[in-house]
Formats: sequence, C-alpha cells, structure tokens
Amino acid sequence: MDGEEPVPTDASIRRALRRAADGKALNTDEAVALLAATGDRLDDLLAIAAGIRDAGLREAGRPGVVTYSKKVFIPLTRLCRDRCHYCTFATVPHRLPAAFLEREEVLEIARQGAAQGCKEALFTLGDRPEERWPAARQWLDERGYDSTLDYVRACAIAVLEETGLLPHLNPGVMSWDDLQRLKPVAPSMGMMLETTATRLWSEPGGPHFGSPDKEPAVRLRVLDDAGRVGVPFTTGILIGIGETRAERIDAIFAMRRTAREFGHVQEVIIQNFRAKPDTAMRGMPDAELRELATTVAVARIIMGPRARIQAPPNLIDAEFGLLIKAGIDDWGGVSPVTPDHVNPERPWPQIELLREKSADAGFVLRERLTIYPEYVKRANEGWLDPRLAAHVIALADENGLANESAMPEGKPWQEPDDAYGSGRTDLFATIDTTGRTSDRRSDFDDVYGDWQEVAAHVKDGSTTSTPTEVLAGLKLASENPAALLLPQHEDAAMALFNADGSALDELTRIADDLRKQVNGDDITYVVNRNINFTNVCYVGCRFCAFAQREQDADAYRLSVDQVADRAEQAWRDGASEVCMQGGIDPKMPVTAYADLVRAVKSRVPGMHVHAYSPMEIVTGASKAGVPIREWLIELREAGLDTIPGTAAEILDDDVRWVLTKGKLPTSTWVEVVGTAHEVGIRSSSTMMYGHVDHPRQWLGHFRVLAGLQDRTGGFTEFVALPFIHTNAPIYLAGIARPGPTWRENRVVHAMARILLHGRIDNIQCSWVKLGDEGTRAMVNGGCNDLGGTLMEETISRMAGSEHGSARTVAELKELAASAGRPAVERTTVYGRR
Repeated sequence: MDGEEPVPTDASIRRALRRAADGKALNTDEAVALLAATGDRLDDLLAIAAGIRDAGLREAGRPGVVTYSKKVFIPLTRLCRDRCHYCTFATVPHRLPAAFLEREEVLEIARQGAAQGCKEALFTLGDRPEERWPAARQWLDERGYDSTLDYVRACAIAVLEETGLLPHLNPGVMSWDDLQRLKPVAPSMGMMLETTATRLWSEPGGPHFGSPDKEPAVRLRVLDDAGRVGVPFTTGILIGIGETRAERIDAIFAMRRTAREFGHVQEVIIQNFRAKPDTAMRGMPDAELRELATTVAVARIIMGPRARIQAPPNLIDAEFGLLIKAGIDDWGGVSPVTPDHVNPERPWPQIELLREKSADAGFVLRERLTIYPEYVKRANEGWLDPRLAAHVIALADENGLANESAMPEGKPWQEPDDAYGSGRTDLFATIDTTGRTSDRRSDFDDVYGDWQEVAAHVKDGSTTSTPTEVLAGLKLASENPAALLLPQHEDAAMALFNADGSALDELTRIADDLRKQVNGDDITYVVNRNINFTNVCYVGCRFCAFAQREQDADAYRLSVDQVADRAEQAWRDGASEVCMQGGIDPKMPVTAYADLVRAVKSRVPGMHVHAYSPMEIVTGASKAGVPIREWLIELREAGLDTIPGTAAEILDDDVRWVLTKGKLPTSTWVEVVGTAHEVGIRSSSTMMYGHVDHPRQWLGHFRVLAGLQDRTGGFTEFVALPFIHTNAPIYLAGIARPGPTWRENRVVHAMARILLHGRIDNIQCSWVKLGDEGTRAMVNGGCNDLGGTLMEETISRMAGSEHGSARTVAELKELAASAGRPAVERTTVYGRR
C-alpha cells in the first residue's frame, strides 16, 4: 500500500461501520475508510461481514457450510508472453523440457487425481506464449494446433472423456470468440482481475509493466465477455502489489458491477501478495494478514450475501479462523496430488486439517465442484453446455455440491439425445389468434442481468444542427450522396439525420430520386416462408420477446421433418425461398444446422435456402470447434444459398452491450458476414433502430456496412428494422424508448438509400413492422422492396407487432398499387421471376 496515502480518520471509519451495519450501500470513500479499521473497529467490521455471509449461506440452503474443490493442478505451459514482476510460474524455454505438457502427460496427472477422488482439473498456463516464444509456436505447429487455446480445448475434451474430471480453464485473456469455443469443454473458467490500477501496468517499474495481458481495461473486457457468453466465472484481486486503498476498492466495485450486470461471477478470490525469490519484487513486503482480512470483509460487504468469496488457504499462515471471521465461504481448490505450481513454496494444507480448522470456527467443510451449486442447479438455463451435463450430474449431489463418494469416470463428450418436435409448435399460426401466453418470459427478473447496471451504460447522443449544416447536407446528398459517409462530412450527415419538416421532405425526395435512378419504379417482393425452428434461447438479448426458456408455455422446437414439411408446403404455395432462423438453443445438436438445410434441399431441390444469422453461425462453429470459414463451407456444401444479415442490431458495441447480454460483438459479426461473402454466400444487411441508440451510431453502422461491401461486394440489400417495443424486455424494464418516431422512420430509410448509394442497390422496408401506411411512405421515400410474403412471422408478432404475420401476393401487389407503383416478384438475390 502506498505509504503517502492519507489515513482515514476514526470518525470516518465509525460512520462507515454504522452504514454497513444498517445495510446501507457504501460509496467508495466509505469502503476505503473501512480498509483502515483496526482493533475494536476491525472486530466490528469482521462481525458485519460474517453476518452478511451467513445470511447468504442461509438463503443458499447451506448455513454453516464452507466449501472447497478437490482438484489437480495442470500446468499446461509455463511459457507466457507477459512479464509480471512477481511471478515465478512463467519461465523461459531453455529451462523447460518442452514448451507444453504432452496430451498424455496431461492425462496422467488427471488419472492420478481421479484415483484420489479429485473432481476438478485446473488448467493454468501462460498467456499466448506462441506470440513471444518461437519454441511454443513450433511445438503447436508440429502437433497441428493453431493456438494455445486450441490445444487447451483438445486437452479439456481428453480429460472429460478419459478421466471424468471437470476442467476449469485459466488460460488468461480470452476474447468473446475464445470463450464461445471453450464453453462447451469446461463447466467453469477464470481469470484474476488483479487490479484496476492502470498505472501499475503502464508505468516503468510497475508490477505489470511490459505485460500486454495485464492492462486493466483488457481484463475487465474479459470479465464482461464471460458474462455475455454465460460462463460461470471465477475472478479476484491480488492485494499488496503497490495499489492504493482507493485502487483496491475500485477493483472490488468493478467486479461487483460485472457480477450484477451478467450474474456470472461464481467466485471472488481475495489473494494476498507473497514475495518470491528470483523475481523483480523479491524485496517487497508481503501483504499483511490484517490487510487481507479487512479486504475480505469489505469485499463481502460490497459484493453482498450471494457472492462466494475465497482466500487461498496456503497463503494465510494458518490463520484460518481469521479469514472465516472476515466473511469467506470457500477455501478454493486443494489438491492431494499436485503442488500449487504458482506458489510452489507454499504447499496446500491437508484436507483434514482444513476440515478441523473450519470446525473450530463453527463451520462444516463440504466439497464442491468447479462449477458452483447455484449454476449446477440452473444448468438448463444456459450456464452449462449440454455436452457437459452428464459429466457434472455424475459428480453432483442433489444440492449442486459434490457427491463426495462419487469417483470420476470418463464419459463421451457428445450431444444429448433430446428429441426435437415438441412444445407449442403451432405458435406461428396461433400467435395471430390466441397470442402469447404472457408478455414476458418466466425468468424476466434475472436472465437479463441487473437492469440498473444495464441502464448505466445508456448514452445520450442527442445533437443539434444549424440550418446551414442541413442545407450543406442536402446539397451533398443530391450531388455526391455516398460522400456523406466520409469523416470530413460527418456534421452534414448528422444534420440530415436530424432533418424535419420541409428539410425532411427534401431528404426523402432526394432518396426517392436515387431509387428511381437505380431501380426504376418497380417495387419488388419475394414469395417466401419464414421458418423459426426453435424459440428456446438463453443468450438473453434484452430487446427480444421471441426467446423462451425450455419450460415456458410458449417454447417449442421443430424437428427436421417438420421444417422440411413446412418448406414443401411453401413450395406448393409458390414460394421460391425459405428463411430459417432460430434461438440459440443449447440442446440443438451441432449437426442440426446442416441437417435442416439438407432436409429442405432433399424435399424441395429448387428451394432457395436463406438461413442462419451470424450469431447462429458463430455458435455452430464454436460448438463444432472449427473455424468460421470451415463451418460456412460445410453449410454451403449442404445446400445453404444465402444468409440473413440479422443479429446486427446496431454495429456499435457501446449500444450492442446494452441491447444484447450475450450476442456476438461487432468485430465478430463483420468476420462472419465477410467470410460468408468470401466463400460465395451472399447476405442481406440490416439495422434495428429506435431503442437505446442515437443517430451518430446509425452513421457508424452504415460506415461498417459500406466498408464491408467495398471489400466483398456480398450484400444483396439493406433492411431497416424499426424496434418493436411492446413486449421487449428492455422496454418493459423502462430503459428503451417505445420504438422510433415517424420522423425517424422516414429519416433512416431515406438515409439508407443515400449513404449506401453506389454500394447496395436495394433498400427494403418491413411491412410487418411498419404497417401499410408506413410502408407506402417508405417506398415513396427511397425504398424499392417490400421483403417477402413470409407466410409465417413469429419474432415481430411476439414482440407486439400488430400488422400480421403473412401477406398474399395479391395483398402485396395491392399495397404497391396504393403507393402508385407496380409490384414485381423477384428471387432472393434480386433476379426477376
């Protein structure tokens, strides 16, 4: 701790203690004051924290229980691209017999653990060593692995299948995509936050200087991404490495924020620094145990009763009773087989000693699994990949803790045999008659995260423009429309997004003139059928009213044959296209995506299959453990023709992470769609607007689309999708506005035509979302396409759209005629039929 930091006064400590005792939320200053508690004040602090912990254990149904995990430690590689100044785990290639443990060495450690009744295989390793050490790159190349994380995945599967131990992965910094790929092979993962003090990373001499993966912003992003992917996640802080009290408290609040927002933080570790020889920080004093106790207690008060808080038992000099008093409820992983390779000089205590010391403090020691009981009991809500369910169930008791008498045995890592074709499979029809069962899904209060934390991310992007800027924008739109995407013309573009009155009329006139120039007067449409093959989904998109839990009354899954039946019926009714999309159902077999396409093509060879959003594609590739390109090629060979460019919402992560708890980030959306184009699969493009977004984000979205189109040329059309608010969770929670205004609808469709001129020729409006009046206005304000007949439409109708779920060809022609234009049938890729 910084010696120059001001010491809180006794009065400030007493005031903070009173507030904590009264259950009041502490601010940063109050929490900092509590870290300075000593003597009687410290005793009071520990008592408050212990009471909060005890209340949480009673609520969890295990009062008086402190847990631990019986594990083996697998040091997959001790090479690392970082240079942490306190670490003896990371080393250099010439000090190791090999860059990585071989697969058989990993399995031998796991087998020894299984024989001793261990249930967890803790994979700990350095961050991406192949990016620093040629020896690591060579080792991976020789064995056919693209990356360290690919090897981690393969080893985790081997451990599951051959020993039955449950992998807990600590591979360091991971991206959203990495977490997606690793979730199917591990019930839990982890990464220590360590600190949020950027100066300890950025300034020479700091403990993390020269370590790219220790930048606090990067590590905070990993914590959030783990929540978005739905990974039960362990994190924590390392105290005594030079941080101030305020910086330590900031880190605890940061962990609370992500835990509340996503509900995925299963465990918080408060670890004390212990100096090690042969490190740059060997002369730095150890963090005092009083500091550790106060930090644990303050973390307990801040994190609350439901948090699970751990202090490593081999680093506390046998002060077990002190840490239990401070509010811990877990001792972490303890191994009877392997040493703590990170702290090899400090052996783990014997489990029986831990049991005895816990009993001395009035607690019963119980074994848990690497995935905490709360997530075991909610496994079917998306917290556990179905391929891991059998492995976890075999080792868990009825309360989600470990069955201490169970011995691990290897089990196949494979898809479950759940039958499809169940639930409310007639929802596509009855949504227009009976309607939905309720206005929200049954887990509304917790599946989307803490709404207050979500609301804190909403940014006000309102802008004003001068008449001169509007006139300049209109002039540019008329003379060089696509130039409005350039940064030097941003003010003009923003002025047009704010256009109203006569300026808006002129904007739509310019857009419609461009439409005439590019498309003529024909209004096109496609005869198609939507087939939403399942609405079971646990991604937790906050705008989506379509997704249901497996047990919800409106949930359903269609079988492969049912999908093929609907496609065949659509063909008989004149359709040339089926559009197939569904929820991200954890129980959907990885083979089902290609099977559905093959089934449709087998039944109706001439049908164009337009299927799978980028989110579905990245999910399928992650489940299969293959690159996105390989997955897309497999789907293309199965018969996939084009993909919908949905799951885009707004291609700006600031707004995406408000709208979508777990959907793919912008960069991944661009990667999926761009790769599809590169392998010959064209796509539509979309933007959903009118919720928590603002015009500057719309402009950014159009720039992303334009840039991708310049690179690939693969977009067939742009579809503007007004947000339907009625049953949308984020609206029901009071965060989103009730959809776009009439002015915004006109502006967005007109600006789409103008900004994408010369890049994307077809601009489509959605009759499902706009209704007849809105559609007529949009086709006279820049749009040339009505979309499809749909035959069934469940997603918008579940959200509360009141404009039906199907239109006949005659109805679409009548709608076009009412706008004064002829209607012409097209193919999916805009050929004429």
